[in-house]
Amino acid sequence: MNILGIESSCDDTAASVLTEAGVLSNVIASQSIHIQFGGIVPELASRAHHQSISQTVDQALSEAGISIEDIDGIAVTQGPGLMGSLLVGLSFAKGLALNYGITLIGVNHMDAHIYANAIEHKLEYPFIALTVSGGHTQLTKISAPFQHEIIGKTRDDAAGEAFDKIGKILGLAYPAGPKIDALAKDGNPAFKKFPQGLVHEGLDFSFSGLKTSVLYYLQDLAPYEIQQHLPDICASVSEAITEVLVKKLDRAMDEHGISRAVIAGGVSANSMLRDKIDELSKEKSVTIYTPSMAFCTDNGAMIAQTGALLFQHVYSTKKPAELLAEGLRLHPYAGQPSS
Repeated sequence: MNILGIESSCDDTAASVLTEAGVLSNVIASQSIHIQFGGIVPELASRAHHQSISQTVDQALSEAGISIEDIDGIAVTQGPGLMGSLLVGLSFAKGLALNYGITLIGVNHMDAHIYANAIEHKLEYPFIALTVSGGHTQLTKISAPFQHEIIGKTRDDAAGEAFDKIGKILGLAYPAGPKIDALAKDGNPAFKKFPQGLVHEGLDFSFSGLKTSVLYYLQDLAPYEIQQHLPDICASVSEAITEVLVKKLDRAMDEHGISRAVIAGGVSANSMLRDKIDELSKEKSVTIYTPSMAFCTDNGAMIAQTGALLFQHVYSTKKPAELLAEGLRLHPYAGQPSS
C-alpha cells in the first residue's frame, strides 16, 4: 500500500510517503517562533500548523513522485499531543480522506516513535522499547505488534524536558537539548557528579531532582565560571541523564529475560546516549536498534510506517473499501494504548 503519513502533535508539521519501496519522502516544517519564548506556545503552534500543513503534504507527494489519487491510506497522529495542533492534522487528513475516498487510520504518537525503528530494521518480538522525548520517558514491553505493556515511566520530568529546562537555566536557546549534546562533546562527563534519580530503584524515572541540583550548583558560580566550564557542565548533565536511561534499559531487559530492544524518541538522537547503547549492546551481547537521525524527532515517516503496520497486523482481515463502508472515521487499534 501507498501510505501518506501526517504528523502535527507538537511544533513540527510533517508529512511522508511510504510505499513497498520504502520512504520516498519525509518533509518536516519546523516552527522557529517558539525560540523567543523559550518553549512551545500551544496557540502559536496550532496557527503555524494551519499555515504550513497544505504545503508540507503537497511537497511530500511531489518529492515522492506520487499523486494523492495513488495513496491507499492516510495515517495521522491522533494523540497524545497539543490539542490544537492535533486538530489541525486530524482535520486536514479527514478532509483528504473524505474527498478522495481514502481509508483513514489514527496513530498513537508514542507507538509511532517505537515503530520508526521498523523503517530500517526487521523487528523481532518480544522486545523492550525505551522511549525518550520532551514529553515522555518510558519503558515498554512489546510482546507482539501493538501488544504493549508499560513497565516503567517518569514520575515527574521527562528526559528531554530535563535537557531543555537545564539548558534554559544555562542560558541556551530553545530547544536546548541538541545544544547541550553539542557542547558536551568537548566536555568532561566526570567534571561534576550530578544526582541520578532512582538509578538503583525499579524501572521508573525521575529527573526533577537533577534539574534542582543543577540550579543550586550554578547559583554558587560566577557567570564567567559558568561560561568557562560550560562544555564540562553540559557533559556532566548528559552523563547523569543518559546513565540512568541505559541502566534502566539494561535492568528491564534482565528482569524480563528479553535480549532485544529499541531506542525511540527525540532524545534517541543524543550522541552520548547512542554511544552508551552501543557499549551496552557489545558488553551484554544483546540487540538494540536505534533509528537514524531523520527518524528520531517527530516526523511523518514514523506515522506512515505505523499506519502500514496497523493495516498489516490489525486490519488485514478487512479491505480498505470495507473500512470506508463502516463510515469514514479513525480506526485506533483495540487494546492497551502506549500512553
